Amino acid sequence: MFTPRAFAETDLQWLDALFARDAFITLLTTGDDGLPELTRLPVLYRRQGQAIELRGHWARANPQSRRDGPAKVLVDGPHGYVSASWYPDKDAMARVPTWNYAAAELRGQLHRFEDTDALAAVVADTGDLYEAKVGRDWQFEAQRDDHRSQLRGIIGFRFVVDTVQLKIKLSQNHPVANQQAVITELERLPSPASHELAQWMRRFLDAPDTARD
Repeated sequence: MFTPRAFAETDLQWLDALFARDAFITLLTTGDDGLPELTRLPVLYRRQGQAIELRGHWARANPQSRRDGPAKVLVDGPHGYVSASWYPDKDAMARVPTWNYAAAELRGQLHRFEDTDALAAVVADTGDLYEAKVGRDWQFEAQRDDHRSQLRGIIGFRFVVDTVQLKIKLSQNHPVANQQAVITELERLPSPASHELAQWMRRFLDAPDTARD
């Protein structure tokens, strides 16, 4: 992922925030033909200090479910258009429009598994996490034959992260007056996505400088 120095971030709190916002990733591997193959899927995120691991599962029919070894994960964050007309110094500095966003690229190693208990755990943990988010209480019941039999249709994986590349492009290369003006204009738009982007910009602007390189 091309990341100019102004937008490179090393504080892993922003990776935590990306996964807390939306743990629906793009998993990239290399196919037998040498071309990229990808799957969009939800994962369970765990970080302890610098150690990061994702867990998830594929449909067994997915060719990617045969992969072990090097892989990449793309994580999407909020994003949106920024009009040059919003900048107070637009004329003096001949400003142009841009697109603000937050994203991450993770590189690491895939470890697939078919152990029934491990598959049951990843399905149960995923269900518990997202049922709570929608205020429901469905549970995967591993002791039920009709639940457990469905595990035959999936392959599990662990993705152990080696490197993290965080790109936080939230107008921080502009004067504070421009950043504040963009936040105000985004908040005026009738779009929840724009409001979310404004919130991230405000959070980043208010973050201590010691949290960033």
